[in-house]
Amino acid sequence: MPQDRAGEPAEPSSPGAGRAWSGHEGAEAFAAVEAGTDWLLGYPFVFKALAGAGEVLLDFGCGPGRVAAHAARVLGMWIIGVDASPDMLALARKEGAPGAEYHLVADGRVDGLPDACADAAMCNHVLASLPDERTVLEVFTEIHRLLRPGAPFALLTTDPACAGIEYASLRVGEPGVTYGPGEPMPVRLRRTDGTWQSVRNHAWPVEAFPPLLERVGFAAVAQHHPTPDEAVGVADPEHVRGRDWSAERLRPPLVVTTAVKR
Repeated sequence: MPQDRAGEPAEPSSPGAGRAWSGHEGAEAFAAVEAGTDWLLGYPFVFKALAGAGEVLLDFGCGPGRVAAHAARVLGMWIIGVDASPDMLALARKEGAPGAEYHLVADGRVDGLPDACADAAMCNHVLASLPDERTVLEVFTEIHRLLRPGAPFALLTTDPACAGIEYASLRVGEPGVTYGPGEPMPVRLRRTDGTWQSVRNHAWPVEAFPPLLERVGFAAVAQHHPTPDEAVGVADPEHVRGRDWSAERLRPPLVVTTAVKR
């Protein structure tokens, strides 16, 4: 029984709750997430990091395809979207983005895609569903395989060090709790109707990524916490002006990690 905008969110009834948006209802629930903070401090900076990289962009963990469709329009690139959920891929294909194709990830690998088939890659909020270092390395290894040498990679994640802070469209973790790599972490996400969705994700401190990326063959790893002031001229102007983003200004919650395939 979801509550109103001012109340605390009830536990959702969809199978996406606690099970990484599994099944058809979970995919539909994920597609209804507002992601306002991401569209301010996340996706626009991922696109900026990959602009001009070439003709083909890999979206690893594309979900329902909304970000892939926007990337196709903004970057003018052909999108290869891949995901481990057939239900997410069905929604992505329904999105009908021109210049996009979609493939299933099975056992950590995308069958039918050759090595070095992409000029750039992005991976947005996928690691939150991964429970251990082995599966994170599997994702990084497959992305590395699919990229051409010298291609850029942009990884978007939330920072567990911001646990408990109420942002415009999300809250990760509980106040005062420190989360280690892979530890279960509750997350609240605002839906487009103003209610909230609660899920159980996994925490990945941002300092865990550089050594793992370097281990599978990436180089020039850098990390950045985009701020609302930096979003001016990068994110959609109306979106930037739409809220005061007070919590995001106090402590930006998103991290863009970039690297290049050696």
